[in-house]
Amino acid sequence: MNRLICLFAAILTSSTFYSQVIYETIESSKLGASREIKIQLPRNYDPEGDILYPLIVVMDGDYMFEPIIGNVDYHSYWGDMPKSIVVGINQSETRDSDLSYSGETYFPSDEGALFFEFISMEVIPYMNERYLTSNFRIVIGHDQSANFLNYYLFKEKPLFRGYIALSPDLSPEMANRLSERLSSVPEDTFYYLATGDNDVDQLKESITALDNNLKGIENPKLHYRFDNFQDADHYSLVGLGIPKAINEIFGLYKPINRQEYNDKILTYEGSPYEYLMKKYEDIEFFYGFEKKVVENDIRAISAAARKKGDLDAMKDLARLADKEYSDSMISAYYNGLYYEMDGNIKKALQKYQSGLLLQESEFINKDMLLDKIYDLKE
Repeated sequence: MNRLICLFAAILTSSTFYSQVIYETIESSKLGASREIKIQLPRNYDPEGDILYPLIVVMDGDYMFEPIIGNVDYHSYWGDMPKSIVVGINQSETRDSDLSYSGETYFPSDEGALFFEFISMEVIPYMNERYLTSNFRIVIGHDQSANFLNYYLFKEKPLFRGYIALSPDLSPEMANRLSERLSSVPEDTFYYLATGDNDVDQLKESITALDNNLKGIENPKLHYRFDNFQDADHYSLVGLGIPKAINEIFGLYKPINRQEYNDKILTYEGSPYEYLMKKYEDIEFFYGFEKKVVENDIRAISAAARKKGDLDAMKDLARLADKEYSDSMISAYYNGLYYEMDGNIKKALQKYQSGLLLQESEFINKDMLLDKIYDLKE
């Protein structure tokens, strides 16, 4: 029932934004023809801003683009992934030739080789020149295109950091080549693979064999996840795999939840504040862009600092709140908590009172500050 509700919400969300899809045409010198692409920009996208967004390249954009943008908008709305730019490549009339490979080398050849270069040498530069894209890129494919996206891993410097292969129709030797390559990828790489109970028998057999190879790889740079969805067929597994893949790739990016709080923060050898700093340093290292510390995470670290009686962590957190949210009640509230924890009631009252004229936040409002003030005065 919950899955149906979430799916319905995602459909409503995505349908709201289809009208904002940008259709553009690339005059390709590689293909010797024009090719239509579809682009979805994040909410409140500012072309004059300084925020860089991950780029998600969707192959088989004719039918894969819409479910992707619905999921991306939904997950980014809740802060489970960064706002991202999505580009879909339409292939309905050229799919077989686009995704073709040599019968001898099993690597792209002829039209397939040209399409390979079209994405790497034309689509991505086109997006980089016109939109605020970061260097963190993800590619998504289904069936034949889920096989084709693997070829980008064999470049000396892989073109993408995240690969989402939904029921790939694997070319000969791909399983062995992919296992060898992923064993030695030079930077953190996210690889997601999926099939389903009712997937095409031949595909499922080869995908399961590939999973057996990949799950044995001992490379700390590889972040691998495999799903075999119950009762899903070759097409329905796409709708199940997309959110799972997003969750896997952006697991570190997600706000702190109860499990992370209990299992990692409370058991962390350093202070709760040190945990927070390491988490955000890791986010910047893994994804190549800086994330603003969100209120949810400040709230979690505050709870841990108070539970552990760590006054220094609370002091550092109050300073961070001042820096990141100077115009918000967040700053006043956490500074008040610090002084209250330190036993300086007069200073705590001043901080809580100073927040009454500031902007409310998701978790803090005027009533909360007044409750604090009344409690301390009593």
